[in-house]
Amino acid sequence: MNEPLSLLTALLIGLFGASHCLVMCGGIAAATGNSSLPERRLASLLAFNGGRISSYAVAGLLVGAAGLWLQQLHDSLMLLLRSLAGVMLILMGLYVARWASWLTRIERLGQYLWRFLQPQTGRLLQQSSLTARFGLGMLWGWLPCGLIYSTLSWVAANGDPLLGALTMATFGLGTLPALLAGGLAAATLSRWLNHQLTRQLAGLLLIGYGLWTVTSVWLPVLDRSISH
Repeated sequence: MNEPLSLLTALLIGLFGASHCLVMCGGIAAATGNSSLPERRLASLLAFNGGRISSYAVAGLLVGAAGLWLQQLHDSLMLLLRSLAGVMLILMGLYVARWASWLTRIERLGQYLWRFLQPQTGRLLQQSSLTARFGLGMLWGWLPCGLIYSTLSWVAANGDPLLGALTMATFGLGTLPALLAGGLAAATLSRWLNHQLTRQLAGLLLIGYGLWTVTSVWLPVLDRSISH
């Protein structure tokens, strides 16, 4: 897959998944930025989100390495991974545009890990240091989330650990405006991100990229089959 296009798509997924991000992380972001001093509130939010994005990058590195290993086992696995990535992009586009919410059902996959991590988040939330906020963000980055899992399936299809880490970090940066807006009560930005026309345009872009991904994977296979 073309790297600039991949990174741009990751940014769009994070940016226009704003409503889902606010539901999943908006409450904790608001609690993290709960301070009467504006500069302290911003520093706490940046520390929390820095930890969260760091977790995404680690997950991207691990999943990218796993995808590379699977692709080296057999070429057919690469076809399956990239087909899955294309389908997940289509599902993300449907979710972002608010045409279907099937994507959220994938969140059940991470419940077992989250049951272990969740008690630790409560302890860190009671601490006000920036280090604790960063640690809280790193734990919160593993919260079960359909958008994250879908993006990770796409990262696995790339089969590149470093690109995987960069892609997931870019996805995390895309989610940053919504969560900062939620934490700082920036209503104008939140309204723009959640405007129906904006979301539908972003959804169509993601669906188009997903269709292109699936087509680019299987057309060469069909051509070889016909030629033989």
